[in-house]
Amino acid sequence: MKLLTTLFGFDPKTHSVKTEIFAGITTFLTMAYILAVNPEILSSTGMNREAVFTATALASILATVIMSVWAKLPFAQAPGMGLNAFFAYTICLNMGYSWQFALTAVFVEGILFILLTVSNLRTMIVDAIPESLKYATTVGIGLFIAFIGLQNAGIVVSNPSTMLSLGHITSGAPLLAIIGMAVTLVLLVHRVRGGLLWGILITTAVGIPMGITSFQGVCNLPPSVAPVFCQLDFTHLWSADMIIVVCTLLFMDLFDTIGAFIGVATRAGMMKDGQLPRAKQAFMSDAIGTTAGALLGTSTIVTFLESAAGVNEGGRTGLTSFTTAVCLGLALFLSPLFLSIPAAATSAVLIIVGMMMLSPVVHIALDDYTEALPAFLCIVLMPLAYSIADGIIIGFISYVVINLLCGKRDKISIPMYVMALLFSTKFLL
Repeated sequence: MKLLTTLFGFDPKTHSVKTEIFAGITTFLTMAYILAVNPEILSSTGMNREAVFTATALASILATVIMSVWAKLPFAQAPGMGLNAFFAYTICLNMGYSWQFALTAVFVEGILFILLTVSNLRTMIVDAIPESLKYATTVGIGLFIAFIGLQNAGIVVSNPSTMLSLGHITSGAPLLAIIGMAVTLVLLVHRVRGGLLWGILITTAVGIPMGITSFQGVCNLPPSVAPVFCQLDFTHLWSADMIIVVCTLLFMDLFDTIGAFIGVATRAGMMKDGQLPRAKQAFMSDAIGTTAGALLGTSTIVTFLESAAGVNEGGRTGLTSFTTAVCLGLALFLSPLFLSIPAAATSAVLIIVGMMMLSPVVHIALDDYTEALPAFLCIVLMPLAYSIADGIIIGFISYVVINLLCGKRDKISIPMYVMALLFSTKFLL
């Protein structure tokens, strides 16, 4: 017990080993879908899917172990949804850069996150951002993720006349994705632990007789990470696009991490006077995970909101997150199973996760147009411009301009002016 106390902050008087371990397994079941979804998203850039699977698992294990031993908190970490979409669909497919460029941006962002955490500038930056834009960013990313899922499944297809239209949803991948959504929603409504993961696995099984799933087995040695390991490209390090991309990644990472920390910690009753104990160590775990993840070959690491599932089961110490890391390690040897999952099955989860991310819209003051319009532009432009970065940039710039024109200068902080000017260089240059 003394070792558990030293390593994970475990207190035998108030904590139970059984409860902590069960909580860690619960967290793993709710977040394990990322092992299937992340390789699917990043492989669209040309990255080796098998190598990305291993990189995803290794980066998640490393960051979660650091969280468990250093911060001693029950939070699991893995590549963030939305950030992986920005990596693949904005940086690579929309802006036309290589995945090596994107990994370099993630690496630089991780280093900056470490520096911001050490210097405490992180708090100042986050406090300067209007609440409406924080909420709008989450909602917009949710719509963008759902849109990607609809596209990948073939439910929404391109149309030369109308740009988009409904696909053939009564057969093939679109039908399987619809079945997957129905199955997953039933599991979630009945509060089945690991509903998203079980939904993916059941949808994958349904895809076998439909001829969509190509089953590759269950267990094997982990695929080599070599094709994506340390593949950084510093050629464009000082370009305007790199600066914009890094700032956007940092912005998204800050809000994802802070939102998850506050949400899960509040649910666990761990907040003290509005502050999260060992917050600096927790942020550093995220920053180190992101930096190491870029070297391993995956997108930005964040604290997963799914950690709330483990907290609900009573997880309160680093033993919970350490158990999750052990489960992630065991999952490394299930690569054939995870890599057998078809795009239609992961698309169903993308659509549902996108739906889940819409809830913050109720916190946006829609009756205050100086708040509502910038937030609306941020939300709607992410899927319509097919760019998370452009949505955030237009949201920032429009917030500053609209409030200046309406005589509400007191709402605009100096960091907001600086960021708006910085983001404007994307269009000026």
